[in-house]
Amino acid sequence: MLSDRFGRTIDYLRVSVTDRCDLRCSYCIPKGFKGFEEPENWLTFDEMERVIAAFARLGTRRFRLTGGEPLLRRNLPALAARLSALPGVEDLSLTTNGTQLDKHAKALFDAGLNRLNVSLDSLRRDCVQEISGSDSLEKVLHGLSAARDAGFKTIKINMVPMVGVNDGDIEAMIAFCIEHGFILRLIEAMPMGSTGQHTQGLNLSRLLADLSQRFELQESCKTLGGGPARYWESRDGRFTLGLITPMSQHFCATCNRVRLSVDGTMYMCLGQEERFELRPLLRAGCSDAELEAAIRHAIELKPEKHEFIERPNQVVRFMSMTGG
Repeated sequence: MLSDRFGRTIDYLRVSVTDRCDLRCSYCIPKGFKGFEEPENWLTFDEMERVIAAFARLGTRRFRLTGGEPLLRRNLPALAARLSALPGVEDLSLTTNGTQLDKHAKALFDAGLNRLNVSLDSLRRDCVQEISGSDSLEKVLHGLSAARDAGFKTIKINMVPMVGVNDGDIEAMIAFCIEHGFILRLIEAMPMGSTGQHTQGLNLSRLLADLSQRFELQESCKTLGGGPARYWESRDGRFTLGLITPMSQHFCATCNRVRLSVDGTMYMCLGQEERFELRPLLRAGCSDAELEAAIRHAIELKPEKHEFIERPNQVVRFMSMTGG
C-alpha cells in the first residue's frame, strides 16, 4: 500500500478528466474565466489508464472521475469501462454537476461506475441560477431521474451551504433526498482562488446539533465511500446525511487521497501547493517501474495539513484547476 511520511495510507485517487465546465458556480470558477488548460496538454485516455493502473498496482483501490465537469470530456463512458476493468480497481465513481447526466447515465452505469455524486446547491430555480450562472435546475433534476432509472443505487447530492444565499434551503433539500432516496452531503466552502476566498460558507459543526435533534439522526457506521465525509442516519433509516468539514473540523490526520489534474499534475493537498508533474514522464516513454517510483516520490511530498484557517489567501488556483 502507498503511505506518506506521516503514516497515512493513500488508497484514493481523484482524477480530473477536464478543467472545463458549463457552469460558473460562485465558489468555483469566476464569470468570464478563460484560462483553461490547452487540449494538447490534457492527458489522453491511454495516459490516464496507465497512471490509474500504476496506482492500483501500488494498492490504491478507490478512484473518482472529476472535473471541471467530467461529462464534457468526449467518450467518458468508454474511459470508465476501461478503468473499471483494471485489476485492483474496486470502486469507480463520478462527481458531476448533472447537466449532462440524462444523456450519459445508462452508458456510465453499463461501463461499471459504482456511485454518483451530483452537485446541487438549491431546489429553487432562481437560487440555482444565481449560484451557477445558468438556469440549470431542470437539467439536473432530469439527470438525477435518468441516473435512478439507469440502475444507480447510491446517489449523493453535494450541497455547499452559503450564508445568506442557500442556507435556508437545507430543510427542503433534506425532504427532497428522503423522497427520492438520495444521500445528502453538506460541504463547507474552502478558500481556493478568488471565488472561494469571497464565499462565506456555513459552519456545519454548529449546524449538526440542530439537524440531529430535528431529524433524529444518529451517527452511522456504514462505509459510504472513500472520502472524508462523516455520516448520520435517521432512526427510521430513510435519510442519510454526510458532512464534510474542512474548515470547522478538519480531517487532515486521516487524509487518504491525492488528486491528478487533467494536465497530469498530482496535487497532494487542496490547501497547499505541493505538486508533481507526471505528464513529462509519460510522454518521454517512462517504464512502469519509473512511473511507480515517481508516484511514490510524489506521495512523499504530501503535507501534514492544510492551512485554510491560518493562510486563507494562500491557494490562488481555482477548484476546477485542481480537480474537484
